Amino acid sequence: MIRSRDNLGLVLGIAGVLLFGGTLPATRLAVTSFDPLLLTAIRASIAGCAGLSVLLALRRPLPARKLWPDVVIAGLCTIVGFPVLMALAMAHVPAAHGGVVLGIMPLATAAAAAIVTRERPSLGFWLASATGAAIVVVFALREGSGGFAVGDLFLAGTIIAGAFGYAMSGRLSLAMPGWEAICWQVALFLPLSLLAAIVLWPAHLGTIAAGGWAGLAYVSFISQFFAFFVFNAAMARIGVARAGQLMLLQPFVIIVLASPVNGEPIRVETFAYAVAVMAAVVVGQRMRVRRR
Repeated sequence: MIRSRDNLGLVLGIAGVLLFGGTLPATRLAVTSFDPLLLTAIRASIAGCAGLSVLLALRRPLPARKLWPDVVIAGLCTIVGFPVLMALAMAHVPAAHGGVVLGIMPLATAAAAAIVTRERPSLGFWLASATGAAIVVVFALREGSGGFAVGDLFLAGTIIAGAFGYAMSGRLSLAMPGWEAICWQVALFLPLSLLAAIVLWPAHLGTIAAGGWAGLAYVSFISQFFAFFVFNAAMARIGVARAGQLMLLQPFVIIVLASPVNGEPIRVETFAYAVAVMAAVVVGQRMRVRRR
């Protein structure tokens, strides 16, 4: 029974990684037409309306008072910090470059989980994650500009916000269904996001290209909303650290999508790095993570 639960969590985690993998290419596509701050406000507003509709339709009661601090902190990370910093980063660096830098996310998520959810990954888990992250860093330096740009500073902030956002969402998913956790987050921040969208609203929408609208639709309904349904459920089943480690696969999902979506080239050696990172993920998934 426990093994079956772990297997389902693994499948959900991989599905979540695939869905989140489209976020950077879609954001890169959207920021060609939308200001980064406006993009963040609109995506949060759309997700907020969707989340509020689901909560009202299902007549979900308000979360317990003790859970509201977690909802607020998680929302600040996943609805404000992560998307704002990601949009700013995508205005400066290619999606493929951003994808490989975000390969550090599993290590950051595991560290956040150790602080937030009191998970205790084993030494083997840390070594496997560090190996995978090191491979991703080497890949980033080879495939990127060979150094760190202004966009990398925004990406560093994105990693920190994302790691704690995932950890806090994972903790909430132990007290309520994962889909409900993200619904309360986006619903709580809906007044703020709507106000920001109104203030930042552009004078003319006719100049926005179809690709910009497509990118906005993806980051609103998938990245900010539905992907959390899947990934939160995975974290509740296999833990934040173990689910977060699956994100080592995300850079390669992003790179593959960046080619057709953003017109960025794919190099053959990318797949050699992908195999090496996948090996690190497989080894890490077999290592012990103690959960309290």
